[in-house]
Amino acid sequence: MILSRVQVSADNPAVLSALDTIRERLGLSTGFPAEAEAEALAAIEAVELPAESMLEVPFFTIDPKESMDLDQAMHLESRGSGYLVRYAIADLANFVLPGGAIDLEARRRGQTMYPPRGPIPLHPLSISEGAASLLPDQERGAFVWTFELDSEARVQSTTLRRARVRSRNKLSYQKAQFLIDSGTALDGLHLLREIGEKRLLLEQERGGASLGRPDQEVREKAGRFELLRRIPLAVESWNAQISLLAGIEASKIILEGGIGILRTMPEPDTASIEWFRRRARALGVPWGQEQSYGEFLRQLDPKDPKHLALMHAAASLFRGASYTVFDGELPQDKTQWAVASTYAHATAPLRRLVDRFALVICEALSNGRPVPDWARAALPELPKLMASSDGISGQLDSAVISCIEAAVLSSRIGEHFEGTVLSANGDSGEIVLSDLAVTAKCSGKLEVGTVVNAVLKVADIATGEVQFQLDSTAGGVDAGPAAKTEPTNER
Repeated sequence: MILSRVQVSADNPAVLSALDTIRERLGLSTGFPAEAEAEALAAIEAVELPAESMLEVPFFTIDPKESMDLDQAMHLESRGSGYLVRYAIADLANFVLPGGAIDLEARRRGQTMYPPRGPIPLHPLSISEGAASLLPDQERGAFVWTFELDSEARVQSTTLRRARVRSRNKLSYQKAQFLIDSGTALDGLHLLREIGEKRLLLEQERGGASLGRPDQEVREKAGRFELLRRIPLAVESWNAQISLLAGIEASKIILEGGIGILRTMPEPDTASIEWFRRRARALGVPWGQEQSYGEFLRQLDPKDPKHLALMHAAASLFRGASYTVFDGELPQDKTQWAVASTYAHATAPLRRLVDRFALVICEALSNGRPVPDWARAALPELPKLMASSDGISGQLDSAVISCIEAAVLSSRIGEHFEGTVLSANGDSGEIVLSDLAVTAKCSGKLEVGTVVNAVLKVADIATGEVQFQLDSTAGGVDAGPAAKTEPTNER
């Protein structure tokens, strides 16, 4: 569901200059060294597909409509009272020479990034959007997870092996949602809702939590940059549950094998939890002592100003995510708190560096073979590489959104806007505009969760700075009992 959307011309010189500056400042380059491109072409020419065939299985992919770097394909079946889930993951490792030019460049980049004017790929496009991508009607090598689930979608058995696969259908999220809702889904797609919702119930049972606040995105479409705020479709959540299922099972394999890399997140400390409880009470949406954090977040409605403010405050508890490496002795901290389980990234090798290594390790352990030396040797370096890449990705997303926000508002200095207060600290805070997909700083005595009138003072495209000032003379639209302002660590 799209809550708000605005557009600005993609030919705006100030916007194009600012976007180029952002890329340059962060050291981002679309092109690859000649050695990497040549190595990619040679790998494509020499690639050998796995001997085992699953070409008869009608896999399908679900991704954003414009995506060509397709990491995952699935097929779902009913089996007695339970289910059989096959989840094919692109076999990128088959194209990357350990220590070669592609490997070294991928380690420098860390992940694919998706700013306007085209992605910054992790690997040469001839591989990531070509020979390794699970494009429809193409024979590909893949790591295939096979999960047997019971009637409640609990895992009964897991296998992982390399095989040849062929996707039959490339679906967008919108198309998949339509086919499921209309009852016209084929090849097991109709089961995605059923399995996804059961896995969501298991997540709730574990105590897992999803933030659930609206996404803020920038897209390039029909000659315009589009800034929108939206609530993800239900099918995106169901699809994510299949990926989470694979990540949880991958973590079990590497923990049992005594070697690998986990995605971990610590539980928030008592002071942070109590701060959030006070914030919820102050906004008139108390978090009951017997209710899990995940349950509480699931009941929040982003269209309600108070609930939206709480969703943003909740981000302060989703902190400290990192990668934990082990080889021999198991780590003390193994759990990803938001998932409420151990978890490993092992489903997106075309777009995230760490997944290539995790998949190779899991496949070797699953089939009783030694872990390749090149994968074992890389483990100590991966957390630092991924932390650096995550930092750059976060800076990129923030800078691009700020640039487009400023461009949308640059001709409206002095105008009045209605917005919900997301955070407040002293004489300033942050608001999200009611009718535009814009979140910005605002000066004045603000109360979290209230709807206020504010005057636009600054909208600088080059720096991305947008600044509002509370219009105390106009009066606000009261969203209920005033929230108490407390010093916070909100971002």
